[in-house]
Amino acid sequence: MPKQSTKMSGLQCLASENIWFDKHSYDEAEKRFYEGVNGPSTQQQQSSSHAGGDQELVSRMKSLELENQTLHKVVENMRAAMQKLESRVAVLEKSPATAAVPCAKAAPVKAAPVKQVENGDDDDDIDLFGSDEEDDEAARLKQERLDAYAAKKSKKPALIAKSSILLDVKPWDDETDMAKLEECVRSVQMDGLLWGASKLVPVGYGIKKLQINCVVEDDKVGTDILEEEITKFEDFIQSVDVAAFNKI
Repeated sequence: MPKQSTKMSGLQCLASENIWFDKHSYDEAEKRFYEGVNGPSTQQQQSSSHAGGDQELVSRMKSLELENQTLHKVVENMRAAMQKLESRVAVLEKSPATAAVPCAKAAPVKAAPVKQVENGDDDDDIDLFGSDEEDDEAARLKQERLDAYAAKKSKKPALIAKSSILLDVKPWDDETDMAKLEECVRSVQMDGLLWGASKLVPVGYGIKKLQINCVVEDDKVGTDILEEEITKFEDFIQSVDVAAFNKI
């Protein structure tokens, strides 16, 4: 009898406990406990990150709206400036037309004396032959100036064209007296010829040539006649060549 009473008290205790009938509440409490220990679950983290992204998007949209409003103000200011500029250009385009009116009115003032002369009552004041006298005077002055210029030009000495010539005078052999050879060359004298410096230049095999410079007037002395006169001294001179020719 006592054993049966003990079993009945155990059943009565289980019947009085409601843990099995309110399991959802205990599961929720257990979940909260582990979340407190390990932190929120991945799903909650994702939801929190989505919430943070939404807030950032909202803030960026607000900043874009502010920038848009600022751009609208800038565009309005530019439109106002353009309107002012167009109005000023329009005023400037109209101003030359108005300024041309006084010039047109001022032009007849210069012609007024001519009109007075034409409309004058005294016809005897008009000189019908004055223009011919003025033309004659101008022609006379022009001729005097031309004569004076021609006289001045005739007194000016004309430029004389000159040339500098370097001659190579070659002897027959190494036994030729080069001093005598140079003396023969310098003995050639003519109007417009001036001898300059000279030197002996080795040719080979003990033979030297005379290199001599001269200045000639182109209208009076030519290279052909100069070579012809020098080669007349055939006892000393074999040939004459022009080494250099320069206009002065």
